[in-house]
Amino acid sequence: MSAAPVVADPPAASGRKPKKPFVRRIGVDRSQMLRRLVQFSFLALNLWIGFQFYLFVRQFEGSGMTGYTRPPGVEGWLPIAGMMNTRYFVLTGQVPVVHPAAMVLFVAFLAASIFFRKAFCGWLCPVGTLSEYLWKLGRDTFKRNFYLPRWLDIGLRSLKYILFGLFFYAVFSMPPVALREFLESPYGLVADVKMLNFFRNMGMAAAITVAILMLASVFVQNFWCRYLCPYGALMGLVSMLSPMKIQRKAESCIDCGKCAKVCPSRLPVDKLIQIQSAECLGCMECVAVCPVEDTLHMALVVPSKKPVPAWVMAAGVAVLFFGLVGAAKLTGHWHTPLSNETYQELIPHVNDYSHPGR
Repeated sequence: MSAAPVVADPPAASGRKPKKPFVRRIGVDRSQMLRRLVQFSFLALNLWIGFQFYLFVRQFEGSGMTGYTRPPGVEGWLPIAGMMNTRYFVLTGQVPVVHPAAMVLFVAFLAASIFFRKAFCGWLCPVGTLSEYLWKLGRDTFKRNFYLPRWLDIGLRSLKYILFGLFFYAVFSMPPVALREFLESPYGLVADVKMLNFFRNMGMAAAITVAILMLASVFVQNFWCRYLCPYGALMGLVSMLSPMKIQRKAESCIDCGKCAKVCPSRLPVDKLIQIQSAECLGCMECVAVCPVEDTLHMALVVPSKKPVPAWVMAAGVAVLFFGLVGAAKLTGHWHTPLSNETYQELIPHVNDYSHPGR
């Protein structure tokens, strides 16, 4: 049984443009419930990996703890190592021995963004999840979020692309031999431990910086992601290759503006036919709030404009992620083959190792 069209009132005497007739949306949109499930599942996975890695490191610091193994998934927090290993693989055809999981996860996240828009940022990234719920906390607490002036917003948004450009240049200017030497240096071998220690032994300056970023995220939507995250800049650039895009049917759109209002990237969804911006997170919040049947949707624009439901996004991201991780495990390209004796030698002196380029 189809819904009856809701007919707008005749134009008022003031001459205002009459509202379009429309068919009210049928059923309940569950895209955001599904996205939250994916977000918090991935956040829980990261917390579990982080705790397991903490226990693994502690057993080499004289804690008396034993029997813990290093979770390779911790290398997902080493995006620079992932980029370096990917470049090394492309140049040599050899999977790097050190931090291979970093490359596998880097490729998985890139693939998710290519096929499913900026899905890593909108569906998977733990920092993105934290950032999202910080600004939602601010909105619920203060009844609004704050927006920077357009000139300042555009200027700050360029920072993440500049940061990514610097990392890109540093990695892609290194020949294969230098990449391998860096990764197999004591610094490279325990880069994950140094990352853990940054959070465990955070100095005053770092703590203040993190606190400022978190506070800014309460008041400004996705402050870190929008202005400073170089990883998000990369994912946004490759997402422009995606065959999936938010598509709006102008002929049935009633110009209510709800889609633009809820967009966390502040994109003018209500004014565009197709969203191609690198800032689109693929979160589908605009789709969820649209009140008109078959007007706004994520669409597979090549070869046709076929709508893509949220469950396809979630399933596709999961298949890419677990498929590549499973393939890496089966082929022996997941674990970094360092013995406990090597870690016992390296971890107690981790603070003595400096960047090889210094």
